[in-house]
Amino acid sequence: MNENELSQLVDKQRVYFSAKETISYQFRVNQLLKLRDAIKKYESDFIAALEHDLGKSEFESYLTEIGYILYELSHTLKNLKKWMKSKKIRTPLINQPASSRIHYSPLGVNLIIAPFNYPFMLTFSPLIAAMAAGNTAVIKTSELTPNISKLIHKLIKDTFTEEYIIHVEGEIHETTLLLKQKFDHVFFTGSPRVGSIVMSAAAKNLTPVTLELGGKSPCIVHVDANLDIAVNRIVYGKFMNAGQTCIAPDYIMVHKDIKEDFLERLKNRIIKLYGEDASLSPEFGRIVSEQHLERLLSLIKKDKVVVGGKWDKITKFLAPTVMRDISKQDDVMQTEIFGPILPVLDYSDIDELLMDIKDVSHHPLAAYIFSDSRFIQDKVTLGLQFGGGCINHCLQHIGNVNLPFGGVGESGIGSYHGFVGFERFSHKKSIIKVVTWFDLKLLYPPFSKLKLRLLRMFFK
Repeated sequence: MNENELSQLVDKQRVYFSAKETISYQFRVNQLLKLRDAIKKYESDFIAALEHDLGKSEFESYLTEIGYILYELSHTLKNLKKWMKSKKIRTPLINQPASSRIHYSPLGVNLIIAPFNYPFMLTFSPLIAAMAAGNTAVIKTSELTPNISKLIHKLIKDTFTEEYIIHVEGEIHETTLLLKQKFDHVFFTGSPRVGSIVMSAAAKNLTPVTLELGGKSPCIVHVDANLDIAVNRIVYGKFMNAGQTCIAPDYIMVHKDIKEDFLERLKNRIIKLYGEDASLSPEFGRIVSEQHLERLLSLIKKDKVVVGGKWDKITKFLAPTVMRDISKQDDVMQTEIFGPILPVLDYSDIDELLMDIKDVSHHPLAAYIFSDSRFIQDKVTLGLQFGGGCINHCLQHIGNVNLPFGGVGESGIGSYHGFVGFERFSHKKSIIKVVTWFDLKLLYPPFSKLKLRLLRMFFK
């Protein structure tokens, strides 16, 4: 599409939204049910496309993408009527007699830009929230996952009218043209670098944004951690989707007293799950592109590899790789890894550790602490600024639709999932309804000293 065609498309959605077609509860429910039926219809096709684009197994595809979205749809359908109800708010004395409420009003025409790493889930999760809130949406998926993008395009085209929801095909050029349009809200998931471009473009139209970004998410293994549990859950969290997860543990900070034991268990666990040659494992994914593989290879220091390090450009394979004796100055600590490379650093003092983490990334998207000490747990969760995280596990917070998911600072703006997602795509319109059978003369001139005394009393 060219710029003129995209402009006409956005205008068509704006006319449709202005006609209040998307407002009613029944319309929203019917459209969400249509989406659910379509996803079930194309489920096997999506599983095949995810395997083709990212090397995902059927189990991983269902766990992290399709199954999660079906669960989020069910949760939304179950709770939507309650979410849509106006919320009663306490009215202060000076406004009496009156009643106050918040009405959830849809934002309007939304642009949703999805990334390559979870192309199904990170397209449909914000779309569900947008639909539940009564909006229209224009969707742009990543050109790096062409099979998924083609299938999403087909599903959207077969299921919805383009004035309601449409998927725009294309690459960076089309995304750039879309960002020139006047939307009511832009929802972007991706890197902080591209997020700043999106925010800059949206600012020209004073368009509000939700930015779901990334960062170097730390994982702390304290001296009292259950090492078998820690290793099992870290390997699960780090190497799912070949490490291409925005909330994956980016690096490990392990207490020096247990470092060697931890590294040995970590190595054994990786080999147990993926074998001596992970390229033969049907459970291990692939890097999305050769360019991304090249970037990852530049971060590996062969003399520090504990396990892994093998790669194949033809199949875009990079083995689960652990590196030891890493310092904050190493290249692998200067950028978000976003791949199956896990650097391990050590520490001895918890306060110095927190300072070191802040030096690496002041506002990571996630943080993880493995410890049975309530003091240490609180020290980390209260002492660091991060989007969200887990105690004694990895990734699990994203699976709870009742928890808001999002970053802070450079790791993101705004959060979503469940009711919070419904809120994110809504404007909370404040309404106060005042009676006509009584009129408070205190507010009208002339203002006497008596009125001032009464005003002071009201505000106490």
